[in-house]
Amino acid sequence: MTQRELTPADYLAMLRRRWLIITIFAVIGGPIAYAVSLALPAKYMSQTLVLVQQPTVPTEFVKPVDTTDISQRLAAMQQKILSRSMLEPIIRQYGLYPKDRDKVSIDVLVGRLQKSIEVLPVLPMAETRAANLPGFFVNVKLDTPRNAQQVCTAITSMFIEQSLSSRAHNSEDTVQFLAQQLADAKTELDQRDAALADFKVKHPWVLPEQEQTNINLLQTFTTQLDAATQQLARAQQDKTFATTQLTQQIAAWEAAQGGHNPDTLEQQLATLQTQLASLEARYTDDYPDVIKAKNDIAMLKQRIAESNDTKSATDDKPLRAMGEPAQIAQLRAQIHNYDQVIAEKTREQDAIRQQIKVYQDRIQSSPLIEQQYKELTRGYQTALDSFNDLQKKRDQAQMAADLDKQQEGEQFRVLDPANLPEAPAFPNRQYFALGGLAGGLGIGLGLAFLLEMRDTSLRTERDVEFVLRLPVLAMVPEIGPLAVKATRQMPPKLDDASSLRLSSGA
Repeated sequence: MTQRELTPADYLAMLRRRWLIITIFAVIGGPIAYAVSLALPAKYMSQTLVLVQQPTVPTEFVKPVDTTDISQRLAAMQQKILSRSMLEPIIRQYGLYPKDRDKVSIDVLVGRLQKSIEVLPVLPMAETRAANLPGFFVNVKLDTPRNAQQVCTAITSMFIEQSLSSRAHNSEDTVQFLAQQLADAKTELDQRDAALADFKVKHPWVLPEQEQTNINLLQTFTTQLDAATQQLARAQQDKTFATTQLTQQIAAWEAAQGGHNPDTLEQQLATLQTQLASLEARYTDDYPDVIKAKNDIAMLKQRIAESNDTKSATDDKPLRAMGEPAQIAQLRAQIHNYDQVIAEKTREQDAIRQQIKVYQDRIQSSPLIEQQYKELTRGYQTALDSFNDLQKKRDQAQMAADLDKQQEGEQFRVLDPANLPEAPAFPNRQYFALGGLAGGLGIGLGLAFLLEMRDTSLRTERDVEFVLRLPVLAMVPEIGPLAVKATRQMPPKLDDASSLRLSSGA
């Protein structure tokens, strides 16, 4: 049978042949397992349900400092609480494992207690689609109900205390860190503020925001310079015209006094000077007509000087003594006023030119100053933004810390306190009995199958054909007094002890 493929009929035949063995093992398996459960030491389980209570103030208003997922924080707290430093005092306080305390080390006892403590998260309902962990169970299995309840209560208190202290510690550390960062940021901000103020003091009129003002003032002074230049030119023209008139009046008056012809050299000189003034008002000094007029005036003045040398000094005294006409005195006064106006406008021109030079220098140096000012302003703005951001974060962290101190933030709350178990959680004798029944049935089936695999009997026509590789021609039934009636009612059956095996090659 081990060499050919088995059919369901073969398995049913095996069950019919080995049903006794299977039944015996199945029947004795349950009582044996139940007896074993009676011999095992009982373990009592105490359970606590802890809910994760959300903050009373929404996180949109006060953001928590610790944003780690509750599952990760719970795992971290579990590792810390189940450490030797936390569990060893519990073993000594409640006198756990009194029989084994002198036999094994404390590390072994701590390991046993760690295996007895189980933390199971409460999964959120699928309908709510919540991502946060709603709570967790704390299960403790020990040899006595009282110890299980006490240890479960202690472990639950550790979780609650550890959660509060961890959040408070994280909040305080965050507040202190942000406060130190804020102090450093303030120092840097003060330094940049002082540097910016010193720069403004050193460059009071060339800052970027004053560039347009400087341009406007430069245009104003340029306009003033043009106006002063025009006024100066007008004053010079007026003075030239008055000087010409004065020269003509003096010449006419002197001619009248001396009996000379009015058409004298002085009149020619006055005429040439008038022409020169008109030319200078329109052209520059390098213009040919201006140069010619100046040369003619110089030659005429030389001739006048030569003619005047021939006159007696006494001739002039009576003329001066007689006094000049009022018209000549008025012209002299006008010329004096024009001289003052010209001097004033000349000074005004110089002052305006100096102002224009100052503003031109400011505008020319403005790009370099603007670059330096932008660098200082950019650094100051960056420091200011960093300071404001740190101050905002520090305030938020302080509010979160105050919220944790008032126990208004996220916290663990015991919903079901640790119960006092009435029945042992281990071993479960019913489960042991059912397991023994299933185990006995499995052992019986396995033993029956093993016996069948070791059995070399040929029981069917198929077995004969498979072993001999020859077809069966006929089957001879067992001959006996008790088999006569059976052969009439039942088909022939081959057996290794009572059947005759025939083949075509026999």
